[in-house]
Amino acid sequence: RESKISKFLSNRLDSALWLIRSIEQRRITLHKVIQSIVDVQRDFFDKGLIYLKPLTMKRIADIVGVHESTVSRAISGKYVQTPRGVFELKFFFQSGLKNNNGTSTSSESIKKRMREIINGEDSHNPLSDQKIADMLKAKGISISRRTVAKYREEMGILSSTKRKRY
Repeated sequence: RESKISKFLSNRLDSALWLIRSIEQRRITLHKVIQSIVDVQRDFFDKGLIYLKPLTMKRIADIVGVHESTVSRAISGKYVQTPRGVFELKFFFQSGLKNNNGTSTSSESIKKRMREIINGEDSHNPLSDQKIADMLKAKGISISRRTVAKYREEMGILSSTKRKRY
């Protein structure tokens, strides 16, 4: 009888220790993932949204030394408070476009620049998607008219014909 109780308690203690180790491992992994995101996105934190870089979960997984699916699970449903506000961790994983100089610009950064261009346009003669694409190309961001249209629609901005004020 005594050894049954002892065995039961020993199993429960082992389970508790396993749970504690698992939680600590999860905390360490999440910390490493967030630290890697901060390292890669340092310019965003220092200078603002237009400096947000394209980033894949694969890249963070390689830095941290875990599988991509581990990064995906670690960031799922989690938020981080930063000096720039509270962000869902998924926000930092942006697709992007290659620039003329070989670097990349995130889609959020491009959308911010597009919004600035559109906010500064003449409402009697609004800019076409092609004109916006040309203006971004002049700033070194290689983007097609169709991508400008897609981003404009995602931001809920009307086409140039519908933005025109008479």
